[in-house]
Amino acid sequence: MHILLSNDDGYQAPGLKALFDSTKEHGEITIVAPNENRSGASGSLTLSKVLTVKASGERCFAVDGTPVDCVHIGLNGLLDNEPDMVISGINSGSNLGDDVLYSGTVGAALEGRRLTYPGVAVSLVGSEPKHYRTAGQVVSAIISELKISPLASGTILNVNVPDRPLGDLNGYKITRLGYRARSHPVVKINVSDDYRQYRIGTIGSAADSSPGTDFSAVSDGYVSITPLLIDSTDHSQHEYLAEWALNLKLKS
Repeated sequence: MHILLSNDDGYQAPGLKALFDSTKEHGEITIVAPNENRSGASGSLTLSKVLTVKASGERCFAVDGTPVDCVHIGLNGLLDNEPDMVISGINSGSNLGDDVLYSGTVGAALEGRRLTYPGVAVSLVGSEPKHYRTAGQVVSAIISELKISPLASGTILNVNVPDRPLGDLNGYKITRLGYRARSHPVVKINVSDDYRQYRIGTIGSAADSSPGTDFSAVSDGYVSITPLLIDSTDHSQHEYLAEWALNLKLKS
């Protein structure tokens, strides 16, 4: 098995090192990751400049681009041997609920959705997480199970691991995405008549952390595994919108 590792915290992040240590027993490992922290990059693909790839040790490459850039380059020209799966992480902090809309960790995993095995995005839940080895052991267990019982191609697993020693985890739960309350207002840094600076405000707390959600699982000490699909279509609205669209008028 050939596994491509990436992240959004940068190629020198402790989470990526822990991910490498936990996956190397499963086969050939290649790292293609950003040259610096690119958190919040989501599915951004750089089209406005030429990207530079620098080797950093054996089978490790640093890219001056986004997490998606890294995986895209890895799958479409950089590597001679196409990977069987992409694993992204271990992110320093959670990717729960609607965090997945902004997460570079999840974006990198999504870019590997067409490979033989599902893409996996793994995050360690905590404000200053430290149990990266725990998250790495969780990923290793997931890979072992995927080898025995493969999942459908196109599926992405969003994995959130409580920041605890492995023995303190209560197990695994398959979950759905919860969602957060509205984010706090932006922070005003400098404002003049023609020039303004703002910092993005703090993310909202969990608004839906009911049983079955990823928020609920990690709060109870379980590893949350949420299957994601690239198709964001709201199929439940198709029939209603088909009738609604009949009333639309084209302007002359």
